[in-house]
Amino acid sequence: MTERLADIAAAMVADGKGLLAADESSDTIKKRFDTIGLESTADSRRDYREMLFTADEAMTKYISGVILYDETIHQAARDGTPLVDLIRKAGSIPGIKVDKGAKPLPGFPGEKVTEGLDGLRERLKTYYGLGARFSKWRAVVDIADGLPTYGALRANVQALARYAALCQEAGIVPIVEPEVLMDGPNSSHDIDTCYAVTEQTLKLLFEELFIARVDLEGTILKPNMVVPGQKSPVQASPEQVAELTVKLFKATVPVAVPGIAFLSGGQSDELATQHLSLINELGPHPWKITFSYGRALQAAALKAWDGKDANVPAAHKAFNHRARMNWLAGNGKWTPAEERQAA
Repeated sequence: MTERLADIAAAMVADGKGLLAADESSDTIKKRFDTIGLESTADSRRDYREMLFTADEAMTKYISGVILYDETIHQAARDGTPLVDLIRKAGSIPGIKVDKGAKPLPGFPGEKVTEGLDGLRERLKTYYGLGARFSKWRAVVDIADGLPTYGALRANVQALARYAALCQEAGIVPIVEPEVLMDGPNSSHDIDTCYAVTEQTLKLLFEELFIARVDLEGTILKPNMVVPGQKSPVQASPEQVAELTVKLFKATVPVAVPGIAFLSGGQSDELATQHLSLINELGPHPWKITFSYGRALQAAALKAWDGKDANVPAAHKAFNHRARMNWLAGNGKWTPAEERQAA
């Protein structure tokens, strides 16, 4: 293989750069478009993502890779240029979401398992041919009375490991994403419960990756931070979130993993940035720690764009700003003053 998985993975987390998660399903992006009164069509989805991918400052300086949805990786810009080529032209790496979503797990009321392994080997070959060099698979873990169960956790991490092995066989770097939800239907848990559940999840995950003979140097971890549930009566300070997150990952994540690219979950844009910066300030760490944000990178740009061509410059400005703030956080250099000054 001409491209080493370890080199691709290292490039994905280099120099504070992070990943743009633009892999929203059709249902999810419809909900986001509903907030600006825009009909979700193939063309409007294409126009929105083209707007993001042509924000030169963000894409060349702060974004290392873009996670795409199946529809998007096949689409071309208005001028006929494949969207994948826009990403590569900016020096960013195209990636692809390959899971088929979390579905109810039989025999485990209230719990889900992510599907999509059937036919994955063939799909990965197609995506590689379309330019994808990394992929993503998300498992969801909800906290409630008696949940998560060991059986559900084991089912999800086994699927993540099988997915990762298939990706590496295809020359594609797997992002493994075990998300302990902070905004699930029962999200009243405290930060210590999040710590305990995330610890168990990560220990089981790396056990399964080892069993599946996955090369950790060619793998990126996309986890949640250690945060209390949104409905918890006891919230945590940003400093507490950073300290517990670093403590947990030092206890569970092998140093062979080149990078940790956090998801934002239900955090606000600025809080996700602040937490990431504080985590990096506690370094040096044995892995690069950066972002893989969707809504937390896009929300301001979507609002500024409002579905109108005339607003593209304003949307680019909003996206460039948010991307730069997270790049600063990826280097442990974000401050409230930077946030205000650059806005």
